[in-house]
Amino acid sequence: MKRHSLIALLDSYKPESGEEEKMYFETINFVRKNPDCFKRTLLEGHITASGWVLSADKNSVLLMHHFKLNRWFQPGGHCDGDPDVESVARKEVWEETGINNLILARKGIFDIDIHPIPANKETPEHLHYDIRFAYQSDEKQEIAINSESRDVQWIPISEVRHFNNSESIMRMVRKTISL
Repeated sequence: MKRHSLIALLDSYKPESGEEEKMYFETINFVRKNPDCFKRTLLEGHITASGWVLSADKNSVLLMHHFKLNRWFQPGGHCDGDPDVESVARKEVWEETGINNLILARKGIFDIDIHPIPANKETPEHLHYDIRFAYQSDEKQEIAINSESRDVQWIPISEVRHFNNSESIMRMVRKTISL
């Protein structure tokens, strides 16, 4: 069963109390009831993976300005059937930023978030059950911008709120302090 590895990761994760804890339990229930949870063809929603990429000194984070959503986010994307969410997060970071020398800043899941994705001409509104991993990388690596982003930048942690002050992003900023 493809979901076993994700269920094991989820079982070993301790979310923040409150909103993240609620999303954590919703994610576990979603994964357990949907054998196709890794496929974007599951129209109600699907598992995605993303990387919170920190500089070596943990004072900056790599954010991309998402082309379609017109907001700053951490790089990430669809699993497209791949149950290895950590591998998917690494691949998405590389595809969206050009950064490929990543070291896990903490073993296991760093954060979980569920967020709605607006409808477009190809898909109805649906949910992304995002499994997030924290990495560290050298800020001197060359950044590449692809068609999914308008810009990619290293942002000082103290300034992230000026780029995206959503609770989802600010929760990861708070967690960065304890890494």
